[in-house]
Amino acid sequence: MAVEKPGLFGIKHSNRDFTKAKSWGKNQFNTSFPAAFLCYMHSKGMKPIYLKLDKNFKVAHESIDIEELFGIDPFSENLFFAFESDFVPFRHMVKSTLPRTDLVIMNSSSKACLRGFEIKLTALPDNATCELSEKEYGCEIVTRPDTIIYLALHIASAYQHSRDKLLDFLKPICEKIQNWESEREVLRYLHSLADVIDSISISIIEDQKPLVIQPIWKTLGKKLELHPDCYDVFVWSDIAFARLFIDKTKQAKNEEGIDRPMRSTVWLAKMLYDFAISGQIDFEETIDRLTYKTKNDKAFAVNGRITNPYLLCDELLKPRIKREETKNIILGGGHKFLSPERRLDAAILSTPGLFE
Repeated sequence: MAVEKPGLFGIKHSNRDFTKAKSWGKNQFNTSFPAAFLCYMHSKGMKPIYLKLDKNFKVAHESIDIEELFGIDPFSENLFFAFESDFVPFRHMVKSTLPRTDLVIMNSSSKACLRGFEIKLTALPDNATCELSEKEYGCEIVTRPDTIIYLALHIASAYQHSRDKLLDFLKPICEKIQNWESEREVLRYLHSLADVIDSISISIIEDQKPLVIQPIWKTLGKKLELHPDCYDVFVWSDIAFARLFIDKTKQAKNEEGIDRPMRSTVWLAKMLYDFAISGQIDFEETIDRLTYKTKNDKAFAVNGRITNPYLLCDELLKPRIKREETKNIILGGGHKFLSPERRLDAAILSTPGLFE
């Protein structure tokens, strides 16, 4: 009998070799496991929860077929998973080298880049909600600046052939800001910038597209042990994900200063304004210069108390994939390459009997 090689369900062709330990390391697992998990869900006829913005600026729950999400049949021989790659169709829209996104879905036959995703693998509950009732459980989402860049590019791409319309939204407010690096000056227009992004979002509401894949893995409260009802996945559209920082910006008082979520609002508005004027985004200048006395190593973070209202549904209360199905996703002894560098790695290794 042939010995099964270490691997992940559904990932036949990728830029990672899962027979090697280095492909199971600290950062790789957090993006490759979610890709395999989506393939596994597809094999079971399940659809992720799709979080979309509605016309009342609320995040509504729908579902999305994984073939639609990927832009290709998840079992196609032409499906190629390019992890930590740039999304080539956006290259012409930036002034410098395009940052890498977590996962690019490619058609290996046509060499086309079909989709680009940011991935947030999140634990349920987080530290902020683990003492609450299960209905109040939520996940912490930490967002890097690259996610805001790709969000801006998603929105800008909808206006590639009508930049004048995008400028009509932004110019009345943005041209009033003489010094974007001045926290005091920008604060005066912060709520107006959030309102403009609202207007832009509504204008492309029929064209919103998946941007962030958020798998969840549930533990037994504070214990580092997987819950029997363990895994599920949410997919955020571009303009729905923006609510995590736009809503917080709109709730803020101007005199409080610019925190990270508010700064993300400014970054997004400034990048879209630059695109509307020139057809390109100078994201390096925006992120490096518009810091407002806060490090720009991350864009923003929101804890489970904030994310719970956006995520709350039956699938959050009872994720659909059981913990014992982990062995159907991590294959061929691949779990032996895991090390407890990240919480999910540690939880898998700490949960007895998963691979027996």
